[in-house]
Amino acid sequence: VVSMRIRSRQISTTSSMRPSSHLAKGGYRRPVVETVTQDDEDALAAVSVLMRDFNEEYDEPSPEPEALAAILRTRIADGNATVLLCRDESGGPVGVAVVRLQPSLWSDAMEAYLAELYVVPARRGQGFGRELLTAVLATSRAAGADYAFLITSEDDRLAQRAYEAAGFRRNEGENGPIMWAYEQDL
Repeated sequence: VVSMRIRSRQISTTSSMRPSSHLAKGGYRRPVVETVTQDDEDALAAVSVLMRDFNEEYDEPSPEPEALAAILRTRIADGNATVLLCRDESGGPVGVAVVRLQPSLWSDAMEAYLAELYVVPARRGQGFGRELLTAVLATSRAAGADYAFLITSEDDRLAQRAYEAAGFRRNEGENGPIMWAYEQDL
């Protein structure tokens, strides 16, 4: 389990708020991160294919994209998920993040669980994951969250570096013991 407190001094604007002509250092256009709505069929289809590809990459079962789009539409509509889609400079979908918010047991704030974060293999290491993480934190903060957590595998070093660079830690508190995550199918 990787977690962090969301502090107000961190960046508080999402990538989707930037104008599409915003240029990054070096003169290329920055990735665009958009919040997917329940009525955006094209974005839901793109996200569903990305999520299916994510599960296939790691040999995990996944519903077909059409079924997954229906599930996501329901989760977005009932407020149980925020889905972010990252597009490259040509507008093609290259990454997805899904965040689940819930009331905290320890404060009057919300907690954000980053349930899914995926960037297509050919576009990793190019800033798309960083843009998605920035948008996840800003979106979560805007929804009232003061804490975010996620789970990643021990051997996914690239993801671990990205999460740690974004301020997440894998210890309970500062310098505490390493946290472990457990799961069980019900």
